Amino acid sequence: MAGPDDEEMADPAAVRRHPTLFRTIKQRKNPKLRRSDITVTDDAAVKRAVKAAALGNAMEWYDFGIYAYLASTIGRVFFPSGNDTTELLSSFATFAVAFLVRPIGGMVLGPLGDKIGRKKILSLTMLMMAAGTFCIGLIPSYHSIGFWSPVLLIVLRMVQGFSTGGEYGGASTFIAEYAPDKRRGYFGSFLEMGTLAGYVGAAGLVTLLTAVLGDGSLDSWGWRIPYLVGGPLGMVGLYLRLRLDETPAFQKLEAENVRASEAADPVETSAKGDLANIFRRYWPTLILCIALVGAYNVTDYMLLSYMPTYLTDELGYGDTHGLLILLGVMVAQMLVINQVGRLSDHYGRKPLLMAGMLGFLVLSLPAFLLIRDGAVWAIIVGLAMLGLSLVCLLGTMSAALPALFPTEARYGGLSVGYNISASLFGGTTPFVITGLIALADTNLMPAFYAMAAALVGVIAVAVMKETARQPLAGSPPSVESKEEAAELAHAQVVEPKF
Repeated sequence: MAGPDDEEMADPAAVRRHPTLFRTIKQRKNPKLRRSDITVTDDAAVKRAVKAAALGNAMEWYDFGIYAYLASTIGRVFFPSGNDTTELLSSFATFAVAFLVRPIGGMVLGPLGDKIGRKKILSLTMLMMAAGTFCIGLIPSYHSIGFWSPVLLIVLRMVQGFSTGGEYGGASTFIAEYAPDKRRGYFGSFLEMGTLAGYVGAAGLVTLLTAVLGDGSLDSWGWRIPYLVGGPLGMVGLYLRLRLDETPAFQKLEAENVRASEAADPVETSAKGDLANIFRRYWPTLILCIALVGAYNVTDYMLLSYMPTYLTDELGYGDTHGLLILLGVMVAQMLVINQVGRLSDHYGRKPLLMAGMLGFLVLSLPAFLLIRDGAVWAIIVGLAMLGLSLVCLLGTMSAALPALFPTEARYGGLSVGYNISASLFGGTTPFVITGLIALADTNLMPAFYAMAAALVGVIAVAVMKETARQPLAGSPPSVESKEEAAELAHAQVVEPKF
């Protein structure tokens, strides 16, 4: 049987003697596209998919934002010790617990998403996240039930972490597989707009509660409000997701694999077998994904989660003032993030990702020097420098990451790689930075930590392949109109020569 490189490895004389045979072999390896092979997207369906995925992502980051912005309060409510640093470290350690569980969620839910469908798993993650968030708002304080209060908090954070393990990989896969190839960056950017919307909602609500209630009422009962609000929001997201159809790419893959699945060894078609296959076949891509996500998550959590705590605890800035400034930065990012997605469609993913990584590498230290100055204008300029760098990553990453893996392993591969990296470098960021500042006795440690992460990111972006305006690996081309599909199919036809 002919192998993958028969023509290259064959005797040149044999190729000359049998040109038709070797041409046929090559054509069978790379068959011409037919019109029926090309997916024509439904604009209304794409927008529904983007809305449902982005709302779920907003719900996820709303929760993480609430926890980060209420870190000092959570520390006093659940870990009272009389020492501010100990309470804050305990709070951030519990924040990190959810991230330690995320890889397990990714390893279980990701392969299931490739096996039984994206929609079912994304609905499950939405339900678990909403339930976990709502129940945190019901936990009695440490003063009421003692030891069991932080235990219940940790258990619910683990439930949230497990569900989140299947969220980002599935949501980004869902949008990527619905979107037309030429606009994947634009539609993917809405996923990260959901991230920013979640953070803005969390920061806005915490700012309002802090200003209206004050520390006493906030510690007593006010902190529960954001968590109780999260339950109904999650139900809205669940409703939207249940109304969606499966992605065209998964439907095509499922149809092609029906017979093969029925005849396959049950071990090989189990989630466990799929997970082993991801590590065995795609480990180089996993390493690349972990590096990209690690650099992205360190900078993301440093700016969007940790910064209010930094402004308050390290610089003595007022809680409300710090959150208001960060709110302005995030709203500005929301205004431009879709344009960044469009730019990545036009110029490519790599130039935008490289601009963001180099921005953090070069600008982090000057930005933190400005922030440390303490003047309002200096903090705004410093945060704007970091925010501009981050938005280059936010607007591009959700289209770049799903393209790393083929359709049959996209949800699982991305969920595993993303959550291993998020566990190691994302959720631990506030805890690590707080500890490093105390250890090194300098409040410039966040800048150095971000620069180290950005250096890894620069290397990862340099070695990744450009995927803009190209079909996803293992999926047929996806276009916006029948005319574009016909034109693409016609381009495959070889005109006869006379």
